[in-house]
Amino acid sequence: MIRHSLVWALLLSGLSAGLAQGDPPSSPDAIEQEYQKRIKKEYLYGVYIPEDLGDAFFRLNELIDEASRKKFLQAEEMEAARKLHFSLGRWIIYNWGFYGGSRLSHSLRERYGLSYPDDMARFIIIAYHRSCNQKALNLDELARKFVNFRQESWQKELLESPVIHSEKIDSSKIPANAKTIRP
Repeated sequence: MIRHSLVWALLLSGLSAGLAQGDPPSSPDAIEQEYQKRIKKEYLYGVYIPEDLGDAFFRLNELIDEASRKKFLQAEEMEAARKLHFSLGRWIIYNWGFYGGSRLSHSLRERYGLSYPDDMARFIIIAYHRSCNQKALNLDELARKFVNFRQESWQKELLESPVIHSEKIDSSKIPANAKTIRP
């Protein structure tokens, strides 16, 4: 689907650059600082990062050959997203920096409330499918479906997960200036 030589070049450049980066950030402050740097960069590990959804569509148009795009457009949008999740979806997640943060992932988080890399990739694939088929994008509604699904699955997991350990704490021994941890 995506030109194979381009994919290999991008994957290898990203992999070699990633291996040469050294130790990951070791504290919450260092993680936040690294995130703030990454979301401002136009390139990560030599790969161009789209600025927003429109720019992502433009880049996908450049990357996907006509025959593959035609086949993609003939499929129903959810089927196309399902079939491409472990190919194009993975490519988007890794090359456009969704795990460590990028300007595109930050844009999707800020604009649509998407925070899970798989959801972001599926969102892009479905929106791109709609755009290429000249259908109404309904991006807010589409994003809401992803956000609601993720929240429902997290709640279900919390309710169904077994309690591994439980202990009672004497609240009189908690310092008055202790921070409260909220789920």
